Amino acid sequence: MKARLLRIRGRVQGVGYRDWLVREAAAAGLGGWVRNRADGSVEALLAGDEACIGAVLLAARHGPPLARVEEIEESFAEPPDEPGFQRRPTL
Repeated sequence: MKARLLRIRGRVQGVGYRDWLVREAAAAGLGGWVRNRADGSVEALLAGDEACIGAVLLAARHGPPLARVEEIEESFAEPPDEPGFQRRPTL
């Protein structure tokens, strides 16, 4: 299992980005989580098959209709301990 930690910047809070990413990741069979950050960004951990991570990452560059993604920082990470894909509280 592969995992990527993402930091997504732009207009990504208050536009349904987290709920949208939960649906996209779950539909792709990925594990992990997503949460808002106090600096206005969104942070997400995607874990699973490399091709599925790539597909969700590509979709994440656009996000839901009201979002405007300006930048995504991506780094390798350890897979999560919990199963499924969850929405976490703001950090």
